Amino acid sequence: MNNFLLSTPTRIRFGEGQVSSLTKEIPKDANILLTMGSGSIKKNGILKAVLNSLQEYKITLFEGIEANPEFDTLVKAIELGKNESVDHIIAVGGGSVLDGSKLIAAGIANPSIDPWEIVTSGGKDAKRALPIGAVLTLPATGSESNGNAVISRRATGDKLGIASPHFYPQFAILDPTHTYTLDERQIANGVVDAFVHTMEQYLTYPVNAKIQDRFAEGILNTLIEEGPKALQERDNYDVRANVMWSATMALNGLIGAGVPQDWATHMIGHEITAVHGLDHAQTLAIVLPSLMSHQKQAKREKLLQYAERVWSLDPCEEESIDRAILLTRDFFEKMGTSTNFSGYGIDEPYISQIINKLDEHGMRALGEHGKIDLDASREILEAAC
Repeated sequence: MNNFLLSTPTRIRFGEGQVSSLTKEIPKDANILLTMGSGSIKKNGILKAVLNSLQEYKITLFEGIEANPEFDTLVKAIELGKNESVDHIIAVGGGSVLDGSKLIAAGIANPSIDPWEIVTSGGKDAKRALPIGAVLTLPATGSESNGNAVISRRATGDKLGIASPHFYPQFAILDPTHTYTLDERQIANGVVDAFVHTMEQYLTYPVNAKIQDRFAEGILNTLIEEGPKALQERDNYDVRANVMWSATMALNGLIGAGVPQDWATHMIGHEITAVHGLDHAQTLAIVLPSLMSHQKQAKREKLLQYAERVWSLDPCEEESIDRAILLTRDFFEKMGTSTNFSGYGIDEPYISQIINKLDEHGMRALGEHGKIDLDASREILEAAC
């Protein structure tokens, strides 16, 4: 096991009705900017429940944070927050709202810095951020308990990751009943996203990190068991609770502590979203099985372990690797998430454009060994057509 520093400072309030505990997490004199997406939380009653809990507070609403949060939209929220002198952010929504709120919190707290510089620095230029709280409505990204975010800028064709200890939410409300009204695409995206987050930290090479491996395998097995049920049993509390907690645990730092990590699937996937506009999880479903096949030798030991522990295959049989990759692909397809470009109506993907964006963003040595160069990324994409 490698050396590591682990801090998971976010307080989690998990369970039905936990939104009523919001006042326990926020100072009485807080001036809150409440951020949200396109308005679904108005229809399903979540916004009303949040506002009822915060009726004694000064609140400014900002609506309209997109999936793959758009930089230009977030700048509007930053200006609103400055004008209203807000000092706390509460993000009500899924990973995109949470991601966008992290840049908003940093942009307001660092008024002398161009927000785009915060993005292009990977978050390093943010010396502080306003306190952030989260009311999660779509389990997927784990953004409710980590310091990461991904920001898009369509005008320049960029989708870039940022990270900072300042971006960790101070608290997060996780109520599984808040996910009952998600549609099939949202459910599938969340499960696939959490699955691939886990794989990025697990499917590398062995370092005898037994606890991390077993935790990761438990998350994968849970998602395989519960993901399809979530599509069929919309109001099954236990199913929703297990999916929600899996997504949080997949990216709160625990399973990635002391182990090598990959993230090539994500880096390639970000560029697919920037070029073709696909959902984040859809790009991951396209890239991961193809990358697993391409990297069979580099990942051989962990692939055999994955085949045995997750899919109950013979770890001594070389064909178990191919079978495990096929079962992974089948799982994504079972969730309704296609694993090739053509499944999204893209018969001729702009592979050269995707590769050029990887090059532009310095993504020329991806993977746990830094061996996935631009030629390898091209081969992975071509195999996913």
